[in-house]
Amino acid sequence: MQPFRIWLNAVVPGFTVAAMWLGLGLLAAFALCLPGYQPRAASPADVPTVSGGMGPCTADFTVLDAASKPVYDARIHVKLKYGFMSKRDTDLEVGTNSDGKARFEGLPDKVKKPPVEFTIQKGDQSKSVTNDPAAECHPYFTVTLGN
Repeated sequence: MQPFRIWLNAVVPGFTVAAMWLGLGLLAAFALCLPGYQPRAASPADVPTVSGGMGPCTADFTVLDAASKPVYDARIHVKLKYGFMSKRDTDLEVGTNSDGKARFEGLPDKVKKPPVEFTIQKGDQSKSVTNDPAAECHPYFTVTLGN
């Protein structure tokens, strides 16, 4: 063992037995964690989501073109008014993914002036849809832009 330590000290200056055990321990810890590792790559199926943080309601969207194909990066906008005399407002906007899907979370279940209006826009094409969250708290909209 002594000749090996002398040779290793010559190859790796400052080598100690403690450093060897530390390195082996780190290697073992890495090897034990490796089987549980699952890489999570961003996939087109991940639905872009924005949260208003104002309540339990959601709104799901699928945006299609005139040929019924998904529209990528269609912008969906909503303005929520709240507070005393509805003086305060929050603008929320999200873009669709490659499947034409987007989601709003944390929308209020009661609004003073229903309905809530969502505006969907891509380029020069635009469409609006409305929802009364008191009547339907988790709506699903399929919007066709174009003809």
